[in-house]
This record gives sequence, structure tokens and C-alpha cells, in this order.
Amino acid sequence: MSVRVRIAPSPTGFLHVGTARTALFNWLFARHNQGTFILRIEDTDVARSSEGMVEGILESLKWLGLNLDEGPYFQSQRLGLYPKEAEKLLEKGRVYHCYCTPEELSKRKEEVVRKGIPWKYDRRCLSLTKEEREGLEERGTPKALRFMVPEGKTSYEDGVHGRIERENVEIEDFILLRSDERPTYNFACVVDDAEMRITHVIRGDDHISNTFKQILLYKALEIKPPEFLHLPLILGEDRSKLSKRHGAISVTDYRDQGYLPDAFCNFLVLLGWSPGEEKEFLTREELIEIFSFERVRDSSAIFDVKKLDWMNGQYINQLEDEALLEAVLPYLKKAGLVDEGLLSTKRQWLLQVLNLLKERAKRLTDFVGLGEYFFIDEVKYDLKAVKKHFGENGVGKRLQALRDTLAELEDFSLSSVETALRGLADQLGVSASKLIHPIRVALTGQQVGPSLFELVDLMGKERTITRLTHAIRFIEKESSPPK
Repeated sequence: MSVRVRIAPSPTGFLHVGTARTALFNWLFARHNQGTFILRIEDTDVARSSEGMVEGILESLKWLGLNLDEGPYFQSQRLGLYPKEAEKLLEKGRVYHCYCTPEELSKRKEEVVRKGIPWKYDRRCLSLTKEEREGLEERGTPKALRFMVPEGKTSYEDGVHGRIERENVEIEDFILLRSDERPTYNFACVVDDAEMRITHVIRGDDHISNTFKQILLYKALEIKPPEFLHLPLILGEDRSKLSKRHGAISVTDYRDQGYLPDAFCNFLVLLGWSPGEEKEFLTREELIEIFSFERVRDSSAIFDVKKLDWMNGQYINQLEDEALLEAVLPYLKKAGLVDEGLLSTKRQWLLQVLNLLKERAKRLTDFVGLGEYFFIDEVKYDLKAVKKHFGENGVGKRLQALRDTLAELEDFSLSSVETALRGLADQLGVSASKLIHPIRVALTGQQVGPSLFELVDLMGKERTITRLTHAIRFIEKESSPPK
């Protein structure tokens, strides 16, 4: 049988990092085995599900580049399947009706827990007499359908953790259908996976406890269960479960923060999986070729944002000019720095600017802060930069001399500007840095940045002279004694 895998998120929230990694592992496994990757939306929780969340899930998968082979399928559109399968179990005597109300169950649970005894359903409705049951039916008492857990133990071979088993006495008789005939998670999951011919269920460790219930259902329905593989959870740097307090956790948040999808997937796949060699940067094609669950670690992975930033920066630095522009443009437009007019008239200049900035960028959003001074009329000076490079004695006169020297240049090319600046430094008897640092602050407002002479070349003669003049006036004003 060919490999068929699925992800089955609930549309009660956005696609978060853990589900994104699970989706990626499923997708890679399917592609490696020429199999089928399926999306199933588990939307039986009507009150909390929303179309907006479904759109967010699809948008996230598209951004990650995880193309679907089938789906999305919606459980809410398959509600006729579950009562039919439940009827089979009822005929076999593997389930029974439960008339207990949530209030009754809560009260009984409180009494048991108060005595220090772990709670599980006490099978009260299993011992109802025929007369009691008929009376409840005549009164139209709402009823759920519970699975009767057999004696013994349940075990399975986990594709990541090896053999796992559990005593059935630890598993309570769980509900399959609620009183409105809507299925619970475990029952719907089994029915859907069987009907969709899923061969491998790949999901997080938090589902291990569900697996025992699902295997019991497969046996009761006389259906061969799929193989189960459970991925260790992703933890924050404090080794607690990844949550909002660790920063963004939804895929769209990371997209909006300026991460590239290839970089994000490369980072995600290394959370709990190893390529088996000292190699961190892997293309989709390479991942598909070598991916297997033999290299999945059985311990939790740490989500290291600093490493993600570093990796994303490496991917940014490898982008060709046009690809970089396409990736960065939405962020520049959102910040109001670039419009269609600039894009059409100064496209080549814009490509050069981005190429100059990319070595220092960790995220696509960094280009806004790193290069804002290229797009605005007047820069704001960083206070530390002013104190360090505008506060020296004689800096104003040195900048005046530099401005006058550059203003006389007919050839305002990179090499001629550098020659002029270094020649002036020799004339003034100072190191070139005494001119380089102040002019950088004058042009950008910042202490650090790209190569100065490439910066001046892209800034152009007119803007360079204008900003030097503004800096000179600023220094004179700051150094003048108060009146």
C-alpha cells in the first residue's frame, strides 16, 4: 500500500509552530515515499471553529510550501459516517449508552477526588437495569455513547519511541458520540483515518495517550491500525512548552516578522531530526531525498530564536537581487518607504541598495530599519552616535572641508570619493577614520552600517552634500554656547 499521511488541525486557532513541524514531517515523508499528503480539518467543535481559522491554516501551508495532494476534508461534512460506525460497535456489544449529565459527572468526580482517588468513569450506566434504561428512554433523557474498555493491556510499536504499552485499567470508558450524535476526537479520528486509508499517523507526543484509545477502537472495528509515530514536543529556551510568552507561535506571525519560508522550514526540520551529517543548510530536494524517521530524536527540541535569526540571515544573504526585492518589497511598502513610482523609476538603484544592506539583515523586516535613510529626506541622529562622533573637537571643520572637497568632484564615483576622502585626511593630518565615522553619522544617523564608499555612491552627490551641510549646522548649533 502506498504511503498516505495527513495533518488534522482544528480550526479553533492559527497553525502554530508544533503543528507546522508536524505538517512538514508528514509532507517530507510523503514526498520521500512518493505518497499522498492530506489535510483534514477537524471542525466538530462548532462553537470554537471558524472559517477565518481555516483560511489561516491554508495560508500557512501555502507559505511553507507544503502543497496538498488531497483536501481539505471537513469533519463537519462527514457527520453521517460516525453514527453508522458506532452502530457496528453497538451491535457487537462494545459500547453502551450513558445518560449521566455533565453536572452529575462533575459532582461524582469531586467526591472521588476529595478522597484522594484518581477519577475515571464509574460505569454507572453500564449497570442500569432494563427497566431503568427504558424509563430513561421514555423520558427522552439525552444519552451519549461510551466505549467499554476491555481488560488487559494495550501496546503498539511507536516509530519514534519504540514499544509503548499501558494497562487498560488506567483507561476509562470514553465517549464516542455525544448526546447530539457529534463524534468525539478519538472516534472521529479513527473513522476518518480508516476511511481515508491513512497508513502512518505522524503527530506530537501529546497524542500518545489518545493512541491507546484509538488502537482499542481499531480492534473493536476489526480494522488494521496505521503505524503511529509521535514527535517530541518543541520547548522554549526555558525548557517549558512553547507558548505565546516565548514570542510568536503561529506560522503567519513568523511570516510577518520577516522570515523566509525556506529558512523557516530548514530550521523546523532540525527540531528533532538530524540529516546524519554535519550539514545544516538543506534544500527541499535534499530533504525529500534523505528524510526518514530513523533520524528523529526521541527527546524534546529547543526553539532557539537566535539560531533561527542566524539561519534566516544566511538565506537572505544568498538571495539573488530580484528575489530579494520581491521578498523585501512588502515590508518597505508597508513602512511607506517605497511606492510604485520609485519602483518603476529607480528599480536598479533599489536592487543595489538591498544588495548592500543584506549582509547585516537577519529578517526581512530589518531592511526597513537598516536602510530607512536611503528613502527619507532628513535622518534622525542616534544619540550615542552623536556623542561619539560629532562631539570631537574640530569635527565640524573637518566635515566642512570634506563637503567642499566632495562638492568639487565632477566624477562622483565610488573610487573617486574614496581617493578624495583619504587625500583630505592626509592634508588635515588625521586618520581616515576621523572623516569616515562622522560622515557615516551625517548620512545615516547611525554608528554602523555598510561600506561607507558604497553607501556614498548609492546616496549620490546631491544628497550627500545636503546631509553633510545639515550635519555641520547641527554640530555648530550643539557646540554654540547658550544665549
